[in-house]
Amino acid sequence: MTKRSRNRKADGALVHALEFLDKTPLVDGHNDLAYLIRRHARGNVAAYDLCRRSQGRDTDLPRLREGRVSAQVFAAFVPPREPNPASFALMQIALIRRMNAIHPDAFMPATRASDIARAKRRGRIASLVSIENGAAIESRLDALSAFYDLGVRLLTLCHNATTQWCDSATDTPRHGGLADFGKDVIAEMNRLGMLVDLAHASDAAMHQVLDIARAPVAFSHSNARALCDHPRNVPDDVLARVPGNGGIVMATFVPHFISQTSRDWLRPLQDQYGQHLPGRDAAQRIAAREGERGTWPRGTLAQFCDHIDYLAAKIGHDHVGIGSDFFGGPQGQGLEDASSFPGIFAELIRRKWSERNLRKLASGNFVRVLREAERRGGRSMTP
Repeated sequence: MTKRSRNRKADGALVHALEFLDKTPLVDGHNDLAYLIRRHARGNVAAYDLCRRSQGRDTDLPRLREGRVSAQVFAAFVPPREPNPASFALMQIALIRRMNAIHPDAFMPATRASDIARAKRRGRIASLVSIENGAAIESRLDALSAFYDLGVRLLTLCHNATTQWCDSATDTPRHGGLADFGKDVIAEMNRLGMLVDLAHASDAAMHQVLDIARAPVAFSHSNARALCDHPRNVPDDVLARVPGNGGIVMATFVPHFISQTSRDWLRPLQDQYGQHLPGRDAAQRIAAREGERGTWPRGTLAQFCDHIDYLAAKIGHDHVGIGSDFFGGPQGQGLEDASSFPGIFAELIRRKWSERNLRKLASGNFVRVLREAERRGGRSMTP
């Protein structure tokens, strides 16, 4: 028996969590694996070898299995200032489809809420596709239906840069939230049954979407700003509107979205180099700052669960989920890779969460939101 196995045996809450996740589907609302394959293996899925548990990775098949992940939303991430965003998104969608094709015993392509339970019954991982960065549609509404036909079921309206029609939370606003075309985008997404993802959107854009959305929205990887004052987290005045919309806030693992101490420690580097430090230089710059200021105090699993508790208290257990945002960078203590999910549920079990509410968090809420978007899809958008 390995040391990890002995520890699990001794931890009744973890045993309970593993048993729970063996029978209950678990949805992770956001993962950037496809971009890592593009960056590190030039998009060659076979060369990246998802079957191998490699040091330094956060996502591969062994880790997804160990984490009991039943459904994964894979992001077709488009870098904020990519000169050809539509073609880049197409490349990333094709890459995710190759992942599914190369590993048919592991992944089941999913386009409907019902596919999540079906994949669980078959012992496979439902593979859903999102586009992270609405710049991918190149300000053409027809592109949304084309992407929908390719299997895209979520669209993050922007990323770290303001687009031609949506203000970003981490860039200079230009539209007061949404431009008129942005409002047309929301209407068309609702018509199609594609989830509007407000992660990365400015506060004004969040409010304007909630004003006009005819279907539930998602915040696929955002935490509570009241606990960590980062513009990527959701403020209380927006949270107050989520239950009325029927949407979902999916708590994320990013250290400086979890912990205020982590946010304050990292902020000088982000102010100097941008919200996403340049990939090749980030480790060196963080190491240099650690030499000056001590170890980067990343958020912890317990602090992450504090966000889940806060969200559940603020907006209700019917509106909370999990969106890891694994992107190949450092994560919080206890949240290092895709095997971490059982530890989260063990901690919530220790905090006396009921199985009913754990089921909602694991997948019930996301399935409800996606099903409602499907149900409303195709309806007229006129009052």
